[in-house]
Amino acid sequence: VLGRGLGALMDDADRVQPGAGINEIELSKIEANPFQPRTNFDEETLKELAESIKEIGLIQPITLRKIGDDKYQIIAGERRFRAAQLAGLEAIPAYIRKAKDEAMLEMALVENIQREDLDAIEIALSYQRLLEELEFTQEELSTRVGKKRSTIANYLRLLKLPAVIQKGLIDKLISMGHARAIINIEDSEIQTMIYGQIVKMGLSVRRVEEIVRNLNNDESKEKQNSEKEKFPLEYQSIKKQLDKIFSSKVDFLMNNNGKGKIVIPFKSPADLDRIVKIIENQK
Repeated sequence: VLGRGLGALMDDADRVQPGAGINEIELSKIEANPFQPRTNFDEETLKELAESIKEIGLIQPITLRKIGDDKYQIIAGERRFRAAQLAGLEAIPAYIRKAKDEAMLEMALVENIQREDLDAIEIALSYQRLLEELEFTQEELSTRVGKKRSTIANYLRLLKLPAVIQKGLIDKLISMGHARAIINIEDSEIQTMIYGQIVKMGLSVRRVEEIVRNLNNDESKEKQNSEKEKFPLEYQSIKKQLDKIFSSKVDFLMNNNGKGKIVIPFKSPADLDRIVKIIENQK
């Protein structure tokens, strides 16, 4: 799923750093880094990433060092490695490098970040590698690549978008401006929904910014209203019953005058159809 630009970047990197290209490595040949400070991984987010990998593949390769014949150790990307295991993959895309070639890696990536044929995700991945593998701060990275820290931060934020949107950037279905607008929405499902509308309807960046602004304003008002509307404890059982009926976390708001509303969230058009059928069956 990677664009040709990143392949070109790694081809150039190989000239100064042998073995650094993207390879498909069997999961059975990979072991975790014993010095990995992070030991707890959220199971729910791992499952979500695994589902994404099943659907469109892995956007961001992991980084490995070779430690023996057909044996590798993770330098960066253990969460992606674990999600790939959950997804049932047999192999995973990975960068392979020696343990002590930091200078050459930095030289190759910093030089190639300047390439005009790299897309936004490929640049973001290069920044991420420099931060993760060489343990730069964003301030140090800013000095090394001659870019403002805010510019680097904006690229790195793109890697928090759902994989389908990252792929849309790689495939040039949306622009950097679209992605920067979408990322201001916190809910990944809404982000994906807006992305779908951009692709389907050809929305401009300005129009997407307007949509995001309106959604954030509505959410802010919603929070203010929910703070004003106290939910009577005696109706908790009704809320639980609605959650069970619709298999969803239903928002049940009521003020002191007995007025309120019920909001049933849905994840997709198919999920909306499911909810409509449930309502029809209750008649």
